[in-house]
Amino acid sequence: MTATPATVSPTPWWRDAVCYEIHPRAFADGNADGVGDLPGATARLDHLARLGVDAVWITPFYPSPLADGGYDIADHTAVAPDLGTPADFAALVAKAHGLGIKVLVDVVPNHTSHQHPWFREAVAAEPGSPARERYLFREGRGEKGELPPNDWQSAFGGPAWTRIDEADGLPGQWYLHLHAPEQPDLDWRNPEVTAEFERILRYWLDRGVDGFRVDVAHTLFKTEGLPDAGPGQHQDIHRNHLMPYYDQDELHPLFRTWRALLDQHPAPDGAVAPRERVMVAEAGIFDRERLTRYVAPGEMQQIFNFAFLECPWDAREMREVVEQSARAMHAVGAPVTWVLSSHDAIRPVTRYGGGRAGERRARAAALLMLALPGAAYVYQGEELGLPQAHIPDDRIRDPLWQRSEHRDRGRDGCRVPLPWTGGVPPYGFSDAAPEACWFPQPADWAQLTVAAQENDEHSMLTLYRTALHLRRAHPATDTAVRVQGPAHGEWFAFDRSPRLRCLVNFGPQPVRLADGARVLLSSAPLDGRDVPQDTAVWTTFEESSQ
Repeated sequence: MTATPATVSPTPWWRDAVCYEIHPRAFADGNADGVGDLPGATARLDHLARLGVDAVWITPFYPSPLADGGYDIADHTAVAPDLGTPADFAALVAKAHGLGIKVLVDVVPNHTSHQHPWFREAVAAEPGSPARERYLFREGRGEKGELPPNDWQSAFGGPAWTRIDEADGLPGQWYLHLHAPEQPDLDWRNPEVTAEFERILRYWLDRGVDGFRVDVAHTLFKTEGLPDAGPGQHQDIHRNHLMPYYDQDELHPLFRTWRALLDQHPAPDGAVAPRERVMVAEAGIFDRERLTRYVAPGEMQQIFNFAFLECPWDAREMREVVEQSARAMHAVGAPVTWVLSSHDAIRPVTRYGGGRAGERRARAAALLMLALPGAAYVYQGEELGLPQAHIPDDRIRDPLWQRSEHRDRGRDGCRVPLPWTGGVPPYGFSDAAPEACWFPQPADWAQLTVAAQENDEHSMLTLYRTALHLRRAHPATDTAVRVQGPAHGEWFAFDRSPRLRCLVNFGPQPVRLADGARVLLSSAPLDGRDVPQDTAVWTTFEESSQ
């Protein structure tokens, strides 16, 4: 599907798009070295076309020491050698566009790798030098500067500050890293930083990308003076906008500048840009009014709804998240961007209880998400119903493992290579030996491969394909969600369009379908006209029966 100019299209493609997330090192290996890569992803794009998605988001494929899964970037405008070449990226974009699939890439503006030329220059430079002013270097507290400049904590555990040695070998200044020490934070009040990221955006636009996912978009600016955060800074994520390193007002003029750049930068073929490029914010903000500021007119178009992802499988809580999220976004004219999983989250099958119960709930959650008005993101393997995998201690890569002193196993369990075909690992992911692959795959995934599910009418893959086909046939008519059902009951329903209604039953009591309702799709078998527990069903009505 080719997007038409915004002046002609009544509904921009991104308002109701389904975007598929590829974590490239775990998606498909094209050169038999055990690591997924861009040629492998290109070869498997037909799977996404058959699935029926509108866009693909590719997580970082840039050169990186891999201290944090590629989000520690050493060069923001290059391709990691183990993942391919610039020509390989061009081929991926060309094939995706030929299949009618948009391409989004990550921009990671909060930090660089400690191996980035800028940071290496900064460490070698004198305190107060222009090279250090691109980052957040500060003198330490205490009699000899032996204490961090403030009490800020890393998202991965421990202090958010690391001290360097100066050229003479003596302890020197500290630098800020809200994540791993290998990810020094940039100073976004430095004009060189602003100019560099505008260059990065233009670089990838010139290579045909259709948009950007902005990593930790809420962290770029820190409160002037870097004051202490105080106790409890990681205890209540729903109030994290109060932290001095999150959600600063200066973010919004910056993002309006970026939006104008995306709208106005010429397309690679020299034509006028179609104003349909998209930015999606990854921002862990749970105050809905503050969240909507990121998608106010003239800023980003989408922002991940983490409240939905983190909501337990509970009717009352899920209904509240759905209603309040839709109400907040509708007030600023933006779609909700629904997400059930990502490379940072426990997979739904496991998160919802594991085993048959977890799978049943994950199937129902998929139909709930895909029926809701707005955009939706599907993480690779979600369409296969993959559970969270166990990673042996000696194979864990996530910095959370070391930073938590081996208490938190981290996110690697959702980053295991996809199973494509065959009965034993690596299940068609690679021609390399299983032990050489990016992460070990479970031995019991033979029935979860794409090939095993391909022609199974009851499989998760078939459920997703059918749902995406029906979703496209029944476009949402409004961003509002008008929920029906008992206010504090165990089920609720809503209309996606005049001809598609979704009902989800969370509770043990069956729910009878309305007279005249014809079933289009159900996440589990119905009992006659009754919808059993942990089941979602899509129905339509004859016009005379509504």
